[in-house]
Amino acid sequence: MMPKISKLNVPEKPRKLVVFPERIGSLVINGFHHGREESNYEEIESGEELQTFDLTRDFALKQMIKDRCYDFDDELISFPQNKNRNLGSVVLHACNDDEKRSDLEYEISRKEINLEKLQRLASSGIPDGGSLRATIWKLLFGYLPTSQDLWEKELNESRLKYDKLKEEFLRKPSELSWRKDRSMTLLGHDTSSGVIEPFKRYNISKEDDHPLSLGKTSIWHQYFEFTEISEQIDRDLQRTHPDLEFFSGDSSLSRKNKESMRNILLLFAKLNPAISYVQGMNEVLAPLYYVFSTDNDEHNVANLEADTFSCFVILLSSCVDHFCQQFDCGSFGIHSTLSKLSELLKTNDEELWHHLEFKTKVNPQFYAFRWITLLLTQEFSLHHILRIWDTLLSNPFGLQEMLLRICCAMLMCVKSKLIRGDFVGNLKLLQHFPEVDVEHLLQVARGMQNLDTSFHSTM
Repeated sequence: MMPKISKLNVPEKPRKLVVFPERIGSLVINGFHHGREESNYEEIESGEELQTFDLTRDFALKQMIKDRCYDFDDELISFPQNKNRNLGSVVLHACNDDEKRSDLEYEISRKEINLEKLQRLASSGIPDGGSLRATIWKLLFGYLPTSQDLWEKELNESRLKYDKLKEEFLRKPSELSWRKDRSMTLLGHDTSSGVIEPFKRYNISKEDDHPLSLGKTSIWHQYFEFTEISEQIDRDLQRTHPDLEFFSGDSSLSRKNKESMRNILLLFAKLNPAISYVQGMNEVLAPLYYVFSTDNDEHNVANLEADTFSCFVILLSSCVDHFCQQFDCGSFGIHSTLSKLSELLKTNDEELWHHLEFKTKVNPQFYAFRWITLLLTQEFSLHHILRIWDTLLSNPFGLQEMLLRICCAMLMCVKSKLIRGDFVGNLKLLQHFPEVDVEHLLQVARGMQNLDTSFHSTM
C-alpha cells in the first residue's frame, strides 16, 4: 500500500531565516546549533491534526511516495553502473578507490581537520567498507568537531543527552510509577498510602497517574496521544527497504534495527509537536542509520541510536520547512523550492523546460515534491543513495543547493525520452525514475550553470 504524504497545519507566524522551531533548538540540539540562528516560533500543542498535502491533481498525489523494492546483491556492488564494463575499468575503479580512501583517511587522521578539503574529497564519493563513511558524514554534519581532541567530550555529552531524553519521553507511565515507587521504598519511605510522593519531582499528581485520566497534564493522556503516530511509524518501518534483511524480515538484526529507528522517530515527534512525524521520514532516516551501523568502532556501534538521532535532527534542519504546510507558499516553502528547480532547468536547458512547462504541462509538483522532501531516497537503490548523499552533504553551499542541481540533472539525463513523451508518459517516467549512471548524473549536477549569486543565500 502506498503511503501518503502528511503535513502539519501550523498557524501562521513571522519567520526568520532559520529552519528549526524553538522546540528543537531547546530540547533536541541543546547546544548543537552549528551556527544556526535561534527561531522565535511558538510551540504547537501535541496532538494537532495532521493534514494531507494537497496537489492540483489527485492522481498525482497517489504517486508521490511509493514503496520501492531493492535488489540486495546489486546494492552491495561498488562498481559503476555501466553494464559493458571490462576488466580494465574494474581494476581502474579499484585503484581509484584505494587512492581516494588513502587521501580521506589521512585527512580525518589529522589533529585539526580541514573541513573544506574534506568536503572536496568526499564530494567525489567515499569508498564503501569500514568506518570511513560513518566518520566523514558525522564531520560533514558538524556532529563531530574538526578538532579531534574534542571528539570524545562532544560525543559523550551528546549521547548522555539522548539517553536522558529517551528515559524521560519514551518510557511507559506504568514504568515511571514502578520505578519511582521502588526508589522511594529503597529510601525507606512508606508508599502504601499511594504513589503521590515519587511524582512530586515531575509535578504529577495521583489523579494524573490514572490510565483513564483525560487531563492534559496526565502522563497517560500524553502517552496515548502518540499511540496513533507510533502505529504509523511501525507500519512505515515495515515498508523501509523491504528486500534488505538489515531493515526487513523477522531476524533479530532487523527487529533490533526497527526498534532503534522507531525510538528515533517517536522521540523526534514527541520533542517537536509542531512537526511531529511525517510519513517518509523513515526513508530519510534509513541511510543515516545504515551508514553509522557500519562503523568498526564497537563503542560507536553501541551508541548507534544516539548518534543517528542527533544527525537526523541536524539533517532535518535543512529541509524542515518542506514538511510544514504553513510555509508552503513562503520564500522557504516547498512551492518556492519547486519554482527554483524550474528556474534552474530553464537556465540550463530552456528547450526541455519549455517542453515540460508548456507542451506537456508536467509541473515540478507532480514529481519533484517527493524527490526534494525525501532527499531522493525513493528514486534510487540504497547503494546509490549513499553515493549521492556523499555529494549532497559535502556541498559547501548547503544540501538544498546541491539537491536542486541533482534534481535538474535527473531531468536533463532523460531529456531524449521526455522530449518524445506526452503528459502521461512523462509523468510516469519521472515518478518511476529509470536507472542512470549515477556518476554521470552527479557530474552533470556539479557542472551546470547556477541561477545567480543570491541563489546560495536562500538555500
